[in-house]
Amino acid sequence: MSIAENIARVRANIAAAAREAGRRPEEITLVGASKMNGAAACREAIAAGIDALGENRVQEMTAKLQENAYSGAPLHFIGHLQRNKVKQVAGKVSLIQSVGSPELLEEIEKAAARLETVQDILLEVNIGEEEAKSGFAPAELLPGAEAALEKEHVRVLGLMTIPPADADREENLRYFDKVRALFLDMNEKLFHNSLQVLSMGMSGDYEDAVRAGATMVRVGTAIFGSRHYT
Repeated sequence: MSIAENIARVRANIAAAAREAGRRPEEITLVGASKMNGAAACREAIAAGIDALGENRVQEMTAKLQENAYSGAPLHFIGHLQRNKVKQVAGKVSLIQSVGSPELLEEIEKAAARLETVQDILLEVNIGEEEAKSGFAPAELLPGAEAALEKEHVRVLGLMTIPPADADREENLRYFDKVRALFLDMNEKLFHNSLQVLSMGMSGDYEDAVRAGATMVRVGTAIFGSRHYT
């Protein structure tokens, strides 16, 4: 199937899941995770109406920016971001989804200040509290959000999470529910219920994520096909 056909199928699945949960399909933003797919694939996804594209790797993103691969759609950074590469991302993307530490938050603030801009971000929640994974532990989330609110050049739009890769479906659902509860709590306590973005779900679980309250899903292989790692 073509990328356009895959996007249509994913959107139909999102719509069905949203209706099951009593929600409107229009509430969910579809981000095409375009890692390891070239500029032509990105352009095809944009032509097919993808809401946004998301990149995981700074070097790949930079190369595709030079090819104007993302013209016509917002670009998000969705992968692990090292502090020494922040200056290559801040101001180049509409949203950084993977802000998971006070140190990274501070680096983004500095980079955005130099550019005299405000960088939109999501706070990443390490909901499984995995040692090898970045993100705020649930207990660290409110302090992290309070630190973000003190920044002049960073704006928090919501939360992002990736459950543990070895979680089964029932565990995944519990993780999604926990992150949604954290989102609602943080939104009420610190943001006057103004936050709109809860980014949960990828190719294997985006329908469950929508049922659990996600407003944004990050879908790669279900749109672009299997990645071939070298």
